[in-house]
Amino acid sequence: MTAKSEMTVGELAKSTGTKPETIRWYEKVGLLPVPPRTPGNYRAYGPAHLRRLSFIRRSRDLGFTIEEIRTLLGLADQRDRDCGDVDAIARQHLAEVEQKIADLTSLSAELRSVIGQCHGGKIEACRIIEALTPQR
Repeated sequence: MTAKSEMTVGELAKSTGTKPETIRWYEKVGLLPVPPRTPGNYRAYGPAHLRRLSFIRRSRDLGFTIEEIRTLLGLADQRDRDCGDVDAIARQHLAEVEQKIADLTSLSAELRSVIGQCHGGKIEACRIIEALTPQR
């Protein structure tokens, strides 16, 4: 992260690994406050924008939805509040991630089984094609 007190959208983008278009979209949907303009009419992002955008990026990296991030940002702005709601959001997200992992593990096992039935040869006798074809 840069220690500059004022940054252009390009500098903010580079500091956070976020595309300028994405930064503008975050502004449009209300996740990132619209920055003030310089006398030359450029957006002037400050340290608070950098912190907030870094929070958004990290949250996205962890798979939180835009609405979950919106809620988390709202909670983060209430520094004296109990963190139980944050914990609940994180636990729910973890449960969803773990369910996806279980689903993918099951899918992987099924694909291994289908692939394991393939012994080469002609398509007409292909066990993979047979397993993918609906039975009538």
